[in-house]
Formats: sequence, structure tokens, C-alpha cells
Amino acid sequence: MPYRTRREKSRTKSKKTVLILLALLIIVLLSTFIIFKSLQKPEKSSLQTVSTDKSSVSSSSTSKTSESEKTDLPNAHQSDWDLVLVNRENIKAEMNPVLATVDGKQVDARIEKATQDFLAAAKQISPAEHLISGYRSVAYQEELYNMYISQEMAGYGTVKQTGQQISKEEAIKNVQTYSQPPGSSEHQTGLAIDMSTVDSLNAEPVDIAAKVQALAPTYGFVLRFFKGGEASTGVHYEDWHFRYVGVENAKYMTEHHLTLEEYLKLLPA
Repeated sequence: MPYRTRREKSRTKSKKTVLILLALLIIVLLSTFIIFKSLQKPEKSSLQTVSTDKSSVSSSSTSKTSESEKTDLPNAHQSDWDLVLVNRENIKAEMNPVLATVDGKQVDARIEKATQDFLAAAKQISPAEHLISGYRSVAYQEELYNMYISQEMAGYGTVKQTGQQISKEEAIKNVQTYSQPPGSSEHQTGLAIDMSTVDSLNAEPVDIAAKVQALAPTYGFVLRFFKGGEASTGVHYEDWHFRYVGVENAKYMTEHHLTLEEYLKLLPA
């Protein structure tokens, strides 16, 4: 019996040793697996980050251009002298700018050189290009405005040419598509010019008008009332009315197809 007991004890001890070794082996294997997994996580995280970045870039590239319009804006403010807004919602009293004469018409003296250069460039396209109008006082604008109303009422205006009389209300509605009430015309700023090969609105040859309009931003001018801008300006297309806003502003507005009203909304005060 003592011999068997010792053998049994020896066997039991051997089994315990084996179990302990197996347990240690399992622990080592689990530890190795855990360490391996933990080393892999940063790589996966990195891949996920790259994937997220790609997704963000893709989402950004398909967003509207309004964000880019805000980030690449010229360093301009609504209060800049060359961006003053005058329309039926922004009526101004006499502004009395200091004036200079170009081609027999008066403009704000600060845009004298730009106007001369723009006109000279336009003459390269057609020698017939000339200034039709420049600065107009509020008082003179009132005379013109009332004259246009009378012509429309008689049926011989720019819009109504049937010779049949219409009401004053209808005549005013017609006139405001091409001329503004006193105090709401850009011409009182001295920053607006009418320029064409002829003295009639929208009668300039289309190809010449397009070329002149295209070069206008180079000299700081924009075609103020272009096709498609009626909703914000309230004025129909005019091939001859140009407004000085400065070179950078003009190029930006033209590139993004913005009216002055729309452009100013993007700028800080």
C-alpha cells in the first residue's frame, strides 16, 4: 500500500505539473493574441480615417459652389465707395460726387481713367462706341422719368409702341423696366455709364455687345442688368448700362454671374 500511495502521489503531482504547464501555455498564447490584435487596431483606425477623409473630400467636391464663393471673395465690404447700392429699395438723395468729363459725359472723378481705358478698348472692337450717358442728378432723373411715363401713356414709349393710350399705372410699370424713379438711379452715383454704338437701348449688334461686355471687368466695370438677373435687380436686360465696381469685384461678379444685389449679400458690412 505505501508503494502504491507514493506512485499515485507521484502521478498526481505529474498531472498537476502538466496542467500548470498547459495553463501557462494557454496564457502565453492568449497574451500573444491580445498583443497582436492591439498592434493591428491603429492600422485599422488609420485606414478608417483615410476612408473617412476620402468620403469627406467626395462630399465636399459635390457640394454647391456657394461655399467656394464665400471663401475666395475679394477683400471687399458693402460700405466700399465703389459698391454703393442705389435701386428702388435703396433710394439716395443727391450724392454730389466730384466729377470729371470723359467723351463729353460726366463721371465720378475716381473712375475717370478706368472709363477712358474702357471706352478706348471698346473702340478697338467698334469705332462707333461712345458714351451716351454718365452722371445724372436726381433732379434731371426726375425729368427723364416723367418724360418716359408720358411717352408710355401715349403709346410711343420704349415698351409700348402701338400708339394706343394706356393708364399711368401701366405706363409706370413699363418705365421701371428700363428707367428708375428719381433717387433710385445708379447714374446719380457717377459710377454708371451708358455706352453703345447706337443711341437706342438693346439695338447694338449682338456680337459687338458681347465682346464689349466680356472685356468690361478688365477695367472694373460690369454689365449691370444682364439677362437672368431681373429677379434681383427688377430691371430687364440692358446692353449699354455698365457700372463701375472695381476690377477684383467686377471679375468675381462676372465669373459667378452675380448681380450687385446678390454680390453684396456675400460681403461683410
